[in-house]
Amino acid sequence: MFSAFAGGGAGLLQLPVLIFLGLSFSVALATHKLATVALGIGATVRHLKERSLERRFVWLLLAAGLPGVVAGASVILAVPDRPAEVALGVLTTGLGVYSLLRPGLGQEHRPRHRSGRGLVLGAAVVAGLGVLNGSLTSGSGLFVTLWLVRWFGLDYRRAVAHTLVLVGLFWNGAGALTLGWLGTVRWDWLPALLAGSLLGGYAGAHLAIAGGNRAVKRAFELVTMAVGIKLIAG
Repeated sequence: MFSAFAGGGAGLLQLPVLIFLGLSFSVALATHKLATVALGIGATVRHLKERSLERRFVWLLLAAGLPGVVAGASVILAVPDRPAEVALGVLTTGLGVYSLLRPGLGQEHRPRHRSGRGLVLGAAVVAGLGVLNGSLTSGSGLFVTLWLVRWFGLDYRRAVAHTLVLVGLFWNGAGALTLGWLGTVRWDWLPALLAGSLLGGYAGAHLAIAGGNRAVKRAFELVTMAVGIKLIAG
């Protein structure tokens, strides 16, 4: 619910809890990725009622991001993750601080960079964020949310809708399939995780729609700084 409200950060709690309950990192990662697909489904059901999605960004996030997700997920199981997590933690904390220092950020919908060089550069960054999503466990959705706000001019509510639907459902789905194929999933744990993610995703999306841009912005700042500190602390 908290992740769907803020636009990312589901791995902040779920992945460490799965490891604490006894799963190895690789098994917990693959199982977590599958569970977060349900988070995207729950958010999708709620956001589709509001017609919050723009077709341009649907195709942008799918075409530019999905190849990176598969590439990132294909290599992460063989890569030491601790240095990358610390670096990601510093960057993620910086996202929250940046948003906090800019009170007007994401409060109004001001479309920009929708064609030409601006669109190409935006798509290139989305592709890089896809690699981040496939390879690391927390924070990638938060980066996508802020990129849609900062570069493309979406307000926070629209940006969160695109992140939760496209990243939560399709990016995480592609990562889950790749990790499930290459790694191991605890299928007997999935029913409880899927039910919680589905209900939480719907509830969080509802809170984001009802709370408006200012509430989503505050939640985004809180989650980014919490995720960043957790990643740095290990």
